[in-house]
Amino acid sequence: MKTARDDAAAALRIAVVGHTNAGKTSLLRTLTRRIDFGEVSEQPGTTRHVEAIDLRIDGRAAVRFLDTPGLEDAVALLAHVATLPGGTRIERVRQFLQGPEARGHFEQEAKVLRALLDQCDAAFVVIDTRAPLLPKYRDELELMAACGRPLMPVLNFVRDTATRERDWRTLLAEAGLHAVVRFDAAAPFTGAERELYTDLGTLLPGRREALRAVVRHLALEAAGRRDEACRLIAGLLVDCAAMREAVDATDWDDPARRQQAIEQLRERARTRVQRGIDALLALYGFRAGDAAEAPLPVLEGRASMDLFNPQTLKTAGLHLGGGAAVGAAIGIVADLAVGGASLGAGAALGGALGGALAQGWGPFGRRVLGRLRGVHELSVEEAALYVMAQSQLALVLALERRGHGALAAPVDVAGAEAAPPAALADAVHATRPARAHAEWARNASLRERWTGSSASGERQAVLDEVARALGAAAQALDTQAS
Repeated sequence: MKTARDDAAAALRIAVVGHTNAGKTSLLRTLTRRIDFGEVSEQPGTTRHVEAIDLRIDGRAAVRFLDTPGLEDAVALLAHVATLPGGTRIERVRQFLQGPEARGHFEQEAKVLRALLDQCDAAFVVIDTRAPLLPKYRDELELMAACGRPLMPVLNFVRDTATRERDWRTLLAEAGLHAVVRFDAAAPFTGAERELYTDLGTLLPGRREALRAVVRHLALEAAGRRDEACRLIAGLLVDCAAMREAVDATDWDDPARRQQAIEQLRERARTRVQRGIDALLALYGFRAGDAAEAPLPVLEGRASMDLFNPQTLKTAGLHLGGGAAVGAAIGIVADLAVGGASLGAGAALGGALGGALAQGWGPFGRRVLGRLRGVHELSVEEAALYVMAQSQLALVLALERRGHGALAAPVDVAGAEAAPPAALADAVHATRPARAHAEWARNASLRERWTGSSASGERQAVLDEVARALGAAAQALDTQAS
């Protein structure tokens, strides 16, 4: 029977090395999607010990990463190693590790070289491309090369305007390191992980098939997260489409009380949206509040999210197309149903009634009956649902491009700026059956709602259709961004 120790022994071992504060721990957080691993800080020398973390596939460790301290005094250490006896560079490094200096002034460097010599199959050399090319960096590369392990330079912070990527590439080529990967740990490039493991396979031909398996697993994981995210957003849209706020005639005739009822429903919707944001953050391995680190307004959470801004709703109504015009087209009947008011802060009634009519007279009849009894019913417009769908999908695309070691770095949000795909309107239109089922928005936990464990077959079918349309919209945004 295989043990955890056996799995660890079979895992590919990668030491992550480089100068202090180059982003080694940030890279590992991103590669393992573990935002709680190690400590990330802008202060130098944050990592003081070698720490291991595994990338697991099907319950076993496929890759074991070793996070090492930063090299701090490579110039003096290289000069010292050169004075030691030994026929080869590796022998001289071993002589150093056995001497008193490895437990004294060069203790941190000794930890790195020991990991390179005895604890890994290869190493990622993380480079802060913003740093000037000083002699100490050349000496660091020479020291690491003396350990005899394949080295894969990983260029970090290449998106920064201060990057010196071209100069670093020249230096690396002079050191004989030609297999170089660009991987910004704060905002990884699309496909960067795939390239990282694929290129590593050229340095480790005996591990090439294992690395291909890692690439395949990561692709399946990413697709699974995307599907789950679309279902989370679908649950949000269906919940909000099903929301109702009943107002009796006395309160309806009082403008202040009517506005209070509208605000109550808006607040319910905002609260549900915030829960959706938190759920997406958790799905992608981030903490609640991490989205607020990014400068994009759509990611800043509840405090800045105005789902019911009139101009925003008007624009959303245009994207929704003909379906939003149904309610406005029937004139006096719309007034009978909801008193001519909607949540759009003056926008046309549109989606709320239009969606009801699109699925038959059942919910419409209920509203008319309520009106005759002196009860008005408020619901969330399709335009507002569209705004929710667009902002949540933008969050998903941003999280897929955000590294788990990011502090307050900008996020690549190309998908949020692109023209909204037609499938986004399809997703909103697919929520219309929910308007006949106020109970769909009640008495179930967030996960129960979208997994369907507390849902009827009809609700599950609606969730499936909304999620499918959201997936198509996300794919269209991916194509626009590429």
